[in-house]
Amino acid sequence: MFIGHFAPALAAATHPRAPKLAMLFVAGQLVDWGFFALLLAGAEKMRVVPGITATNPMDLYHMSYTHSLLGCALWALGFAALVWLAQRDRVAAGIAGTVVLSHWLLDLLVHRPDLTLAGAPPKLGLGLWDRPWIEMPFELALTFGALWFYLGRTRGPMLPAIVLAAVLLALQLVNWFGPVASEVTPATSYLAFFAYGVASLPHGGWGRLARSRPRRGSPALAPPLCARACQIRALRSPQISSPPTGCPRKNTPVCSMRSGASLT
Repeated sequence: MFIGHFAPALAAATHPRAPKLAMLFVAGQLVDWGFFALLLAGAEKMRVVPGITATNPMDLYHMSYTHSLLGCALWALGFAALVWLAQRDRVAAGIAGTVVLSHWLLDLLVHRPDLTLAGAPPKLGLGLWDRPWIEMPFELALTFGALWFYLGRTRGPMLPAIVLAAVLLALQLVNWFGPVASEVTPATSYLAFFAYGVASLPHGGWGRLARSRPRRGSPALAPPLCARACQIRALRSPQISSPPTGCPRKNTPVCSMRSGASLT
């Protein structure tokens, strides 16, 4: 599973209080970022074993810090805590943490039995990597179905969406059909970081633009005028220690006031 891990990020990004799309893309692959960093440090291990599965020659024989359910949950809690510290929004933090945790659940579908609950046997994995006629269409349908869902809930320019789709497809094709290294070296981790960075980081601006233009009638963001109205009301009523009813909490874009609300 590679680009399929971005599907939960795209689906979660449609929530009006979700973090930025680029941040959710990082969340979707966070434990793999961690795995390849720990691989460099020697704390987690893998080796190349040609034929170990039909589509992936990597024997991931020690990765309990990132790819056990407990380890993934701790990464999810840590990332959620960082989002909460940055945004002071428990909903955004919960969404980000859930996207991180989804990584283990998706890996469970495709990995051979090399995942654990807490670092010790039993080892789990349904092994779709050995059934490429199922795994490949499934991963493509999951990813591009999530992208279609995201576009259906937002209204943004189509060109960045097309570029994103092309980048994800290209990365996945290289992952499936590109040359495979004969051994694990530091370059293995650096190449993974490059691929995750290409997929994740350039799309934050598009995500913000798309989220700011919801489709009419969808339960998405209220207009920016709403938040501004709340700020003006608060300034005109200094004795009120908390935001007026229906106004957003600090650093959140959500406000239930209608766009035609009076500023008085």
